Amino acid sequence: EWQAKAGGTGVNIDTKGWVGRGRDRVWFRAVGDGEDGRVGEAEAHLLYGRQFSRWWDVVAGVRQDFEPGPSRTWAAFGIQGLAPYWFEIELTGYVEASGRTHLRGEVEYELLLTNRVVLQPLVELELFGRSNPERGVGAGLSTTEMGVRLRYELRREFAPYVGVTWNNKWGKTADLAEAAGEDTGGARFVTGLRLWF
Repeated sequence: EWQAKAGGTGVNIDTKGWVGRGRDRVWFRAVGDGEDGRVGEAEAHLLYGRQFSRWWDVVAGVRQDFEPGPSRTWAAFGIQGLAPYWFEIELTGYVEASGRTHLRGEVEYELLLTNRVVLQPLVELELFGRSNPERGVGAGLSTTEMGVRLRYELRREFAPYVGVTWNNKWGKTADLAEAAGEDTGGARFVTGLRLWF
């Protein structure tokens, strides 16, 4: 995904998938972003998932952070699935060896306007148990992203899209960003390609 905001451009990659059958699966997730030619964040998850109802899995495993700063490993656990009215929910908690904690939640919805045109709203938020100034993270509600993307499925597996997102930093995280001369949020125009295998 390519992103444009006031004062710069960036790239975002978000992948997820699973291997397995029935009630037991191995899930992987990898996300990364960069702005103005430098890497912002990069992380990968490897999770074991166990289905406990028709539409819900409980997951547990590890997350590895590669950027920013030195690599870090977290224990990960969470829940993911399909809520009533077809809302996709992903809620994951993390604990690092030093005792730091992190919670990330994501809710998205797919509204079929036609058989090929899909409108996808998304909300994501992050909370941290304590501050980590080295990484520019403050305790409490740290960041939120709200967005909407409109995609056209040339094939179900291949769909270009456009959209707009609103990214914001809050509380102590916003204070750290301001002290470092960074933006604390704003709107972004996005365009990208959704691939499904």
